[in-house]
This record gives sequence, structure tokens and C-alpha cells, in this order.
Amino acid sequence: MATDDNEQNTFTRPGFIAAAVLVALVVVLGIVIAIVNATRSDDPATAPEASSPSPTTSASPTSEPSDVAGSASVCGLEGEALSGTLSTAPAADWAFQGTTAYPTSAEFGPGETTAEGVRFCFQHSPTGALFAASNALALGSDPVVAPAWIKYFAAEGPHRDELLAETEGSASTAGTRLRVAGFRILSYDGETARIDLAGEGSTSAGSIYFSAVYELIWQDGDWKANTETAMSFDFATIPNLAGYTTWGA
Repeated sequence: MATDDNEQNTFTRPGFIAAAVLVALVVVLGIVIAIVNATRSDDPATAPEASSPSPTTSASPTSEPSDVAGSASVCGLEGEALSGTLSTAPAADWAFQGTTAYPTSAEFGPGETTAEGVRFCFQHSPTGALFAASNALALGSDPVVAPAWIKYFAAEGPHRDELLAETEGSASTAGTRLRVAGFRILSYDGETARIDLAGEGSTSAGSIYFSAVYELIWQDGDWKANTETAMSFDFATIPNLAGYTTWGA
């Protein structure tokens, strides 16, 4: 698949990849690079666009941090768990952000949606962190919603301004399909969570599996991207789903 050289140079800046919580931009990059190397195709297809889901409620998420790991859910979700893990696929209703499916649950979240379409408020538990990461995959894939979403999702921390600067702008995901295919909870202590999403990305030229690891922190009653670290998101291609708990639409 041929791509514009200037666009590739922009997307492959080390700082962009290190800071890219706008996951779809990085996933699309990974798909493009993998398929270019594998197929040398010169004829990318353009997929029909699908509209983003309508917001269900109108709310204004706050951004002031909380230093208390056990701080109450920003929208009152119950079921707090300050330790534990998850090794079985949780029940979920699946909706779509464009062509990317995301999970919803009255128990695990999202509990609220802003007028701009930003879904937020996830249960303070390993499952809630998983739902937050999976919704991040979908929200980051939508260039209309992504700018407002990243401003909320980027936690207060020393690398927040860097992350926002690196993820300015948007990119089209036309011709690309993304889906959650599985997960692993790498660590969870109530204050932070490391969620490894396995996904599948496909274009007209082929498909790949990818791993997207989210570094999350519980701040101001919700799960957000942990900007205490300069790498709050890590992306890599993987050969298959071995080691992951299968999950998805």
C-alpha cells in the first residue's frame, strides 16, 4: 500500500509513537507499515464512512486530579475493587464508533457521555479498567471526537502537555477496520492498571493482530492515561492471540 511520504514521516516521529494514546492513529500506522512491507500494494481502498453514535447524556467531566486511590466514581458507579485481576471475558453490550466496536455495561461503564460524544466514568475495578481501555480504542479512532476525548483522558502528570502536543490533529481511518479480539490484565493495584488489548486491524490488502498496552491511573474518580510516564501507550504487532482471553463483538 502506497502512502504519502510526508504523512509517514509525521506519524513515525518517535515522540508521536511514544505518546500516542490516540490509539487508532498508531494502529493505522502499524497496519500500513506491516502491509506495505508484506504486499507492496499500490491501490488502497476507501471504506464507507459510518456515523459516530449519538451521545446518551450530556455531562461535563472534570479534570482536577485526586490523590486518593479509593476516590469515589465520578458518576457514582459502585463495585470498587482495589486489587484483583480478570481472566474470563466479562459480559458486555457492543456498540460502534464508526466501524470500531466498543463495550458498554451498566455495571462497568461508560456511565456518562458528554455532548461532544466523549464516553467516561468506568468502574474502579480491573474490569472497569478493561472497559476504559477498550473504549479508548474506539474513541481514539474517531477524528471528530478524539480531540475532546484526549483532553479528558490524559491524566494530570508531568507528561500531559507533551502527550497533548504530540496527539494534536487527526487522521482518517477510511479503509481500515479495527476490533478488540482479547485482553490481558498485566497489573492492577487500584491506583494504576496495565491493560493489554489484543486487536485485529484489517484493510483491503490484508490483516494483522496487534497488542495495545494502556498505562492507566485512577484520577478524579475515573480511569485515565497515566502521564506520570512518557509512554502511556505501547503498540506492537503480534502473530496470534495466544495468551489472551478472547473477547469482542
